[in-house]
Amino acid sequence: MILTRSTSRPRRVLSGLATTAVLLGGLVVPNPANAEADNGSGSALAHFLQQALGRQRFEQVLDTNPPTSATDLDALRREGAAKEAKQVPQKAGLRAAAAAAAPITQQPQIDLTVIELDRLGRPLSSGTVLMSPQYPEGKIVPMDDKLRTSAVRWRQWDDAGWYANRGQGSIDILPGRENAAIDFMSPYPASVLKLMVGFGVLRLVDAGQISLDDTYAYQPVTVSSLCGPARSDTVRNFLDSALTWSSNASACAMVKLLHDKGAVNGLNQTFQDLGLETLQLKNTNPDNGARWGNPVTMTSLDTAKLLTLVNGGAGTLWKTPGGTAVTADVLSDASRTFFRSRLAEQGMNVTLSTTNWCGADYPSPGIPQLTPSRWLGADGTVTIPGQGISYGRDVRPCDQKAEVTYAHKNGWVNNSGADAGIVKALPGKGGRTYVVALFSNLGYQYVDPNRPATGAENVWFTERLAKLGKAIDEYEKRRIG
Repeated sequence: MILTRSTSRPRRVLSGLATTAVLLGGLVVPNPANAEADNGSGSALAHFLQQALGRQRFEQVLDTNPPTSATDLDALRREGAAKEAKQVPQKAGLRAAAAAAAPITQQPQIDLTVIELDRLGRPLSSGTVLMSPQYPEGKIVPMDDKLRTSAVRWRQWDDAGWYANRGQGSIDILPGRENAAIDFMSPYPASVLKLMVGFGVLRLVDAGQISLDDTYAYQPVTVSSLCGPARSDTVRNFLDSALTWSSNASACAMVKLLHDKGAVNGLNQTFQDLGLETLQLKNTNPDNGARWGNPVTMTSLDTAKLLTLVNGGAGTLWKTPGGTAVTADVLSDASRTFFRSRLAEQGMNVTLSTTNWCGADYPSPGIPQLTPSRWLGADGTVTIPGQGISYGRDVRPCDQKAEVTYAHKNGWVNNSGADAGIVKALPGKGGRTYVVALFSNLGYQYVDPNRPATGAENVWFTERLAKLGKAIDEYEKRRIG
C-alpha cells in the first residue's frame, strides 16, 4: 500500500462516544418500560409499514432463475461466498430472462425500517417490519427505549437456503438470540455495504491517520473481477465514486485501505460499541478488498440508525445496550457533511425512488425526489458514465414537481435489492424529515408480471419497491401536514 500524504489539511481528533447519559429526546416507543414484551403491538408508524408492505403484493413477482436441481442449489451455495461473480446481465439477457420467468415460490424476504426525525435531527418515532415465508403478513419488531430490539434472532443470508429451507437461515449474526421470539434471515446488503466502508474511512480521517486529499495507490496482490487492476486516486475521489454511482472498484480500494491500516476489526467493534450490532464488514479479502460474501451483514434498523448519525442531530440519538449515549460526534462535522453530500449526489435513483425514468409508464414513480443536477445532460436526461447507462428520460418535469431531497445508497445483485437514505422536504413542501432503509432479496432476478417486453432493460427491480417508497413518503407528508 502506498499512501501519499497531503500537506495542507486540518487534523481533528476523533470524538468518542458521549459518556454523559441523556434522555432519548422524543422517541415514541410502545410501553417503554416493557417494550420487548408488547407482543409486537408497535407504533402507528410500524402498523402503517406493515400495511404498506402487504398492499404491494410482493408475492406476485416472477422469478427469472429459480433452481431446478440439486446442482443449481450447490451453485447458489458457492456463490454465497463470491458475490463478485454476479454481474448485472446485458439487455438481451434481461429480456430473455423476463420472458421465461415463473411465479416466485414463496413470500419474498424484506426488512424495512423508517425513523422519523424532529427539527433537530433526533428520533421521534420508528417502525421496523420483517416479511418472509415465515411472516407473510409482515411482522412488527418491538423496540425498547434505546431504539434497539433483542426480539429478533438475526440469521445470515443463505442463497440456497432461501429456496431449500423456506427462507430460514442457519448461521446466527449475533450470539445469544436462540430463544428470540422472531427468527429472520437478513437479506444480503449488496452495495449498501459501502455505507459501512465510507463510515470506516471517515473515522480514519477524523483520527488523523489519513486525509481525504491523500493519494492512495491501490495495489491488489491478486486482481479480482469485482475490483479490477491497480490504480491511484485520492481518498476523496474513491469515496465519491463508491457512494454516488456505486463503483465497486473504488469501494474495493477503500476496503483494502481499511485492511492496510489494520482498521477492519476495529470498525466492526465500533459498530458493536455503538449498538449497531448487525453491521458487520466481515471476511473481506485484505489482498484486494474483494470477497463481499454473506458474512457481510446489515439490517434495516441498524442501517437507519447509522444514517441518523450521518444526518446529525442535537444531543442523544440513541443509547447503546449498556446505556451510553450515542451522539453525532461519533463523526466530525466535516466528515458528516462530506458523507451527506456524497449521498445527496446519488446518480442511481432507481429503487425506492425512480426519477431517472421520469414520466415513463414503467416503472411506477417512487419517492418524489429532486434529481442531482450532476448527472443531467442538456436534454435533461440522466447518464451515469461509470455504469455505462443513459436512462433517456427528461427528468426536469419531475424536478419541477419534486418535494424532497433523498441522500441515499442503493445496492443490487440478482437476489438483493436494497436502498437506504435520508429524506428531507424541500422548502414549502411539508417539512418532513425521515430515514428509510430497505433490504430485500428482490434483486434483478425478480420481475413484475406487467414488465414491458422492451424499454425496461435497465430497470433492475420490481416497481413495487418504488410504490412502497411513494406510499411511505405520502404517509410522512400527511403526518407533518
